[in-house]
Amino acid sequence: MTEVIPPNGSPTDPTDSAAPTDSAAPAPGTSAPVVVFDAPFSDASQWAAGASSAYPPDGRNSGDNKLDHLVAGFGPDGDVFTAVRENPFSWRTPLVTTENTQGGFELRPEDVLEAQCLLSATQGAWPALWTWGRDTAPGRPQPGHGEVDVLEYHPDHPRMLELSNHVNPGSPAYLDGLVTPGTWFTVTCRFGADSVVWSVDGRQVFADGHGVGAGWRAWIIVNLSVSAGQWGHLRPRPDVRRISWQVRGLRVLRNSPSPSGH
Repeated sequence: MTEVIPPNGSPTDPTDSAAPTDSAAPAPGTSAPVVVFDAPFSDASQWAAGASSAYPPDGRNSGDNKLDHLVAGFGPDGDVFTAVRENPFSWRTPLVTTENTQGGFELRPEDVLEAQCLLSATQGAWPALWTWGRDTAPGRPQPGHGEVDVLEYHPDHPRMLELSNHVNPGSPAYLDGLVTPGTWFTVTCRFGADSVVWSVDGRQVFADGHGVGAGWRAWIIVNLSVSAGQWGHLRPRPDVRRISWQVRGLRVLRNSPSPSGH
C-alpha cells in the first residue's frame, strides 16, 4: 500500500464528486451483475491471513512509514481488525488477502467491489482496503503492482478518505466530509478499464479517468496498518495498546454477457 501525500495537506475537490451513480449497474452488452466473491474472512480457503507479497518477507514495512509486523495467521476476529502493540516500534497488525489461497480469487477489469466499513479515529490508525497484483512474469510486476486503493484512512483528517489508482496513476483524491468515525458506511469501487469509479453510500465521489487497463488482475487485501509518524501522520499515543476497525459484507460483482449477445 503506497502512501501518497496530498499537496499542502489539502483535500481534493473533483468536479464530478457530487454526481449520483449506481456503481454496480451493468455495462453495455451485459446482463445484470452477479456476485462472484463473498467469502467471510474466516474462510481459510479464500482468505490468507498475515502474509502478502506487498510486504517484505519479514512482515515489516518501515520504509512505507509503518510500524506493522505481519505474523502468519494473524487476521481479523470475525469482522474486527485489531492491531496490538508489541513494543514502541512494532505492532502486530492484521491482514487478509486472496493471494496464495485455494480459491486464488483475482479481480478483473469492470469488477465492482463493495464493503461496509466502520472506522475509529484512534491516533496512528491506518486502515485500508486495497488490491495487489501478481507479476506478469518472474520479476516483472504489473504496472503499479496492480494496486488500487479502494480506501485509505488517517484519523489526522477524521472525515477524509484517500482514493488512488497506482496502476495508471493520475491525481489521487483526498475527499473530506465522506465518513464519520463510529458510523457505518458502504464503499463501492468499479475497477473500470478506462476509469476507476468510487462511491460512498450510493453516491459517486470520484472517477479517476485513467482506469486499470484490459489486462489487470489483482488480489484483494484488507488490513490495518499503524503509522510510524512520518509524512504528517501521527503515531499512536504511548498509552494506546490496541487499535481496531471493522469490515463486513465484502463482495465482488461481475457483469456477464447478455444472453442475446447485444
